[in-house]
Amino acid sequence: MINLYYWTTPNGHKITIFLEETGLPYTLKPIDIGKGEQFAPEFLKVSPNNRIPAIVDLEPGDGKGPLSIFESGAILEYLADKTGKFLPRDVRGRAEVIQWLFWQMGGLGPMLGQNHHFRGYAAEKITYAIERYTKETERLYGILDERLADREFIAGDYSIADMACYPWIVLHERQGQDLNDFSDLKRWFETIQKRDAVKRAYEVARKVNPDARGMSEEAKKILFGQGRRPKA
Repeated sequence: MINLYYWTTPNGHKITIFLEETGLPYTLKPIDIGKGEQFAPEFLKVSPNNRIPAIVDLEPGDGKGPLSIFESGAILEYLADKTGKFLPRDVRGRAEVIQWLFWQMGGLGPMLGQNHHFRGYAAEKITYAIERYTKETERLYGILDERLADREFIAGDYSIADMACYPWIVLHERQGQDLNDFSDLKRWFETIQKRDAVKRAYEVARKVNPDARGMSEEAKKILFGQGRRPKA
């Protein structure tokens, strides 16, 4: 059994997609980041970076008791190894998937996150920042589009690399992007969108947070006003 500490963000969706794809039993533990629940001492024991998602595997393979993991990419790699699914066992196949997973973690996610912030959430609309991150988003979309020109999925077969990237592309309109400008990326996106497990994952999100687009001013202060945490 997996305890999933989750909220309805692209990084959270990655893990529900994997769990729904594999049928691995899990218990959802919603962490409302707009209310500051990510700073609860109990959650910080699981995720010291006060970010979702995080998991606790109650039955890890070593039999030594519960194992907690934070960071969505690390969680995907761990669960893929645990189940033997969506991550090749051979050296080259694994390397292909892992490098694109890291590409998402180090580039696609952070840059698109800044795009969301300056286009949608920043109190001051800074033209330079909006243009900077919109163009960087376009560049990254272009990389994916080129990658997908001669293969169905990012690393050949459907994998955790696709699960990591897809939730960020869901928000293309908010990022100032038109998928019609990226024909192979659009084909890939629509293919994944139709998967039953992906539909179930997003249904989970709708149940947990029906007003996913809403964000109060108080929530913005919590999410965007963080400095160093006081020492306990």
